[in-house]
Amino acid sequence: MAKYTREQIIEICREEQVQFIRLQFTDIFGTLKNVAVTVKQLEKALNNEIMFDGSSIEGFVRIEESDMILYPDPDTFVVYPWTASEGKVARLICDVYKADRTPFEGCPRNTLKRVLKEAEEMGYTMHVGPEAEFFLFHIDEEGKSTMTTHDNAGYFDLGPVDRGEDARRDMCLILEQMGFEIEASHHEVAPGQHEIDFKYDDALTTADNVMTFKMIVRFIARQHGLHATFMPKPIYGVAGSGMHINQSLFKNGTNAFYDPKDENQLSQEAYYYIGGLLKHAPAITAIANPLVNSYKRLIAGYEAPVYIAWSFQNRSPLVRVPAKRGNATRLELRSPDPSCNPYLALAVTLKAGLDGIRNKIAPPPPVNRNIYNMSEEELKKHCIRKLPSNLYEALEALKEDSVIRNTLCEHSYNRYMEAKMIEWNEYRMQITQWELDKYLNKF
Repeated sequence: MAKYTREQIIEICREEQVQFIRLQFTDIFGTLKNVAVTVKQLEKALNNEIMFDGSSIEGFVRIEESDMILYPDPDTFVVYPWTASEGKVARLICDVYKADRTPFEGCPRNTLKRVLKEAEEMGYTMHVGPEAEFFLFHIDEEGKSTMTTHDNAGYFDLGPVDRGEDARRDMCLILEQMGFEIEASHHEVAPGQHEIDFKYDDALTTADNVMTFKMIVRFIARQHGLHATFMPKPIYGVAGSGMHINQSLFKNGTNAFYDPKDENQLSQEAYYYIGGLLKHAPAITAIANPLVNSYKRLIAGYEAPVYIAWSFQNRSPLVRVPAKRGNATRLELRSPDPSCNPYLALAVTLKAGLDGIRNKIAPPPPVNRNIYNMSEEELKKHCIRKLPSNLYEALEALKEDSVIRNTLCEHSYNRYMEAKMIEWNEYRMQITQWELDKYLNKF
């Protein structure tokens, strides 16, 4: 059942005296875009009559095919609670369509919808709960971020050590006013690092929520004189920021991953889903860990996964099965980071799991010991592979994986690969301070 009708949206805007509507969409790199209209244009927007120049958006279309149309999703309507009463702003998240009124293949939200439709045809709906981490840094007199963290606190510390507690509290309050159900918020392992967890939902709503979450966190941080970043590894020598993806499939209203008769209380579908995730993990990494910097996090010793394995008991493998069962049965994919495009990350993750179910890809036995302490011989004995160690390796894996590659459609795949190879080559040409310190006076 729809959350809002177009008539209800118009009425709410009238009652709340909303003056502006932000029509939001996301590009293939996970950057939130926005076309703002006055409330007088609301009916036109709800009739799918607002167009924009797609050639101006990186990764979208060429100049000769630039006309794009925004199709707002009424269920995403919300009035921003922080805007002034005399000039309130509301938002609608949109799908992008082409001028001929067909869905634009390069719209990430449309990509996720296609895979969700495939799951629906197999009888499944996907539920997702993300765990997004972020850092808070001081800003300087010019409003630019410094590298100075706002505290020296650690995991689950409280104020006054955790001086970001006020900012985190306000983030939670605003998120709740926007319809989020906040389950937990706490200081993370590294100084200046935080996590706010919100309740799981269907995959499309969750992807929308991740984009909204990142926007709100940045906005509230700025109000507190801080800069929030979802960069995976901004500080050397401490843990980076991840976005663990807890996921489950439901069928006929019940959790398809749960089977009380199995010794581990997992269904065969859950095992096959794990098999699909492990098989396609290298290619998934190109989407779930999209930056050069992402691979500074995916190293041993800082709680991020490095090895392609799964477990019930420890957090070193790629996939962990949390202890809860029944309708709470889920799989936790631990590699993604919050710089990823949530629509594409969920699309390729689901596609991999469905491939595992469809083709009955059995996973290897679980590894219930610390993989970081295994020797190379032990890793080979257990057939444990490593995740790509850099962006180039991940892109090569994506190139070779037809299942994950085809999830993106040809347009998105080509634009994504082109942009990411440029990013990789730019990075390869850089001369870092580490190199200067290491070599300049030695050679």
